[in-house]
Amino acid sequence: MQSAITPATHVIGFVGIGAMGTPMVNHLCAGGYRVVIYDLAASRTAPFSNNAQVTIAPSLSAAGKLAQVIITMVPDGHAVRQALCGVNDSYQDCLLEHAAPQTLVIDMSSSSSVGTRELGERLAARGHPFIDAPVSGGVKGAVAASLAIMVGGDPAIYRQVQGLLSVMGSQLFHVGPLGAGHAMKALNNYVSAAGLVAACEALIAAERFGIDPAIATDIINASSGMNNTTKNKVKQQMLNGVFGAGFATSLMAKDVRTALEVIETTGTQADLARHCAAFWNAAEQELPAGTDHTAVYTLVKAPSTQS
Repeated sequence: MQSAITPATHVIGFVGIGAMGTPMVNHLCAGGYRVVIYDLAASRTAPFSNNAQVTIAPSLSAAGKLAQVIITMVPDGHAVRQALCGVNDSYQDCLLEHAAPQTLVIDMSSSSSVGTRELGERLAARGHPFIDAPVSGGVKGAVAASLAIMVGGDPAIYRQVQGLLSVMGSQLFHVGPLGAGHAMKALNNYVSAAGLVAACEALIAAERFGIDPAIATDIINASSGMNNTTKNKVKQQMLNGVFGAGFATSLMAKDVRTALEVIETTGTQADLARHCAAFWNAAEQELPAGTDHTAVYTLVKAPSTQS
């Protein structure tokens, strides 16, 4: 097993320079790492053009060739596999086309745990170690380097990457074998998604009963019903109509579907998960593309505007 990944020994390839990826790359640079970045949208990589620690790769293939460690932070597992292996696993115009043997791959996206295990077998056959390390904490956590990072894979690889990951997150967990990180991320987001819907329904019912929803939120937060939504989203994003928490409805719907896949493939009762997935699937269709997930509050409240 290779020694720990350090700024002195490894160049980091980072693919996916979005709202999460941008601050994560900034933290890698602050930690002394040299980073090779790539994104399909050149406008996202352009702000790094004057950073001496960052190389903007002209292609996925070039990024993979220059890096000893590759991090993917893209929308889903399908995008991860295509970025790594090319269209139809052709290994053309992709990260692994010219990557050196033993190049380590870390998928920090929100991917399917089933797909991750399948991808792991494919990468192992080509000699590339692979772990999944999805994150929780949103854009706020990415900016503050306070992300919770859930790692699935070989414990020896986890020990190798702890220092690297700790630059981007303050809470690291080795969850289990490959795919366990992605499974845990999806299950966590399912719990969050279900709690958000429950909070919407409760607060709208309270308002219609004659209770100020802001006061209702304070009471919930002082009581046993407090959750991430009531604490961090209701007043900050929902009651004021901002709806800008930084996580799209489509991504929440995708994560709940992924969680349902985990629940069903383990033979676990999934009654609530199925209802929750159906709700978020419908919300994804009803709200405009790109709408923040907190805007589902408007969907739950909509009947009050109808006569």
